[in-house]
Amino acid sequence: MASLPPEKLDRILERFASVEHGLSSGATGEAFVKLSKDYAELEPAAKTARDLQAAYAEMRGLDEMAEAGGELAGMAAEERPLLNDKITDLEHRMRLLLLPKDAADERNVILEVRAGTGGDEAAIFAGDLFRMYQRYAASQGWRVEVISASDGEHGGYKEVIANIFGAGAYAKMKYESGVHRVQRVPDTETQGRIHTSAATVAVLPEAEEVDIKIEDKDLRIDVFRSSGPGGQSVNTTDSAVRITHIPTGLAVAQQTEKSQLKNKNSAMKLLRARLYEIERERIDSERSAARKGQVGSGDRSERIRTYNFPQGRLTDHRINLTLYKLPEIIEGPALEDVISALIQHRQAELLADMDAHG
Repeated sequence: MASLPPEKLDRILERFASVEHGLSSGATGEAFVKLSKDYAELEPAAKTARDLQAAYAEMRGLDEMAEAGGELAGMAAEERPLLNDKITDLEHRMRLLLLPKDAADERNVILEVRAGTGGDEAAIFAGDLFRMYQRYAASQGWRVEVISASDGEHGGYKEVIANIFGAGAYAKMKYESGVHRVQRVPDTETQGRIHTSAATVAVLPEAEEVDIKIEDKDLRIDVFRSSGPGGQSVNTTDSAVRITHIPTGLAVAQQTEKSQLKNKNSAMKLLRARLYEIERERIDSERSAARKGQVGSGDRSERIRTYNFPQGRLTDHRINLTLYKLPEIIEGPALEDVISALIQHRQAELLADMDAHG
């Protein structure tokens, strides 16, 4: 692996120095906010660039000692392997820091889990998945807030939608989008037969108003009386809201809250996130019609993972990862092992692409 070009390190440090100067020059308001964000993003790369420059200089010093011969050459030979390892580590770290960033990575998440094929068992599995995500979120220091839920008849959920609030939530959770398949013996199965069912997970980055401009004329808003669980008071007013985005035909309904305004706000948040994801997918498709650079296509019809309870096995089909620790993963925190493997695989693909194209 060739050394990183000195001019690339120089450009990083020049950019960082420019941001530092801007901050020290008394920037205020939006300019200060932007500079502060740039500083936080550039600081790790700038520190690594300085460390690399120092390590390269040290290596040049060892080269000179080796040329001098005698005792100095022996000392240089002893020190070179450790310095080589240090440079290799720093260069790898630098390459990771230089990888293209997904603009949505730091966003909060809207998580949707829906029961698929398999009837009652699919709803129970959807509930298991949602609780796994709740516990995983807690282990990451994130907060989960249910937006709406439709309970299964024998437990679990037909559908559950939630907000996950936390720095970097989308960067990790985005790998969960797709069809999750479960193989296990249901509690109601008297013959001990293994049943297969599925649930669909969608992970959307939360969109802000500046991301997606929605015109009032493009919306049709219908109000209706809430139905289902919630107590008598829920059913006495037209508090439920359905919003249809006329240009795309997307429709979102909310009836969890007693307040029509709260339901409207929740519905708008969901609609904005879904329109934002459609726009992101459109841009991605234009950049690469085949979407070759992604771990899976993210298509919601794609089976991404199998949870085999009799064998205690989890298999992620996108990277051929098999772990025999299903109980720990379903408990939540150990899901990090799966997500970390997916992130590393993605980084390896991006690094290979970056090295191939200079």
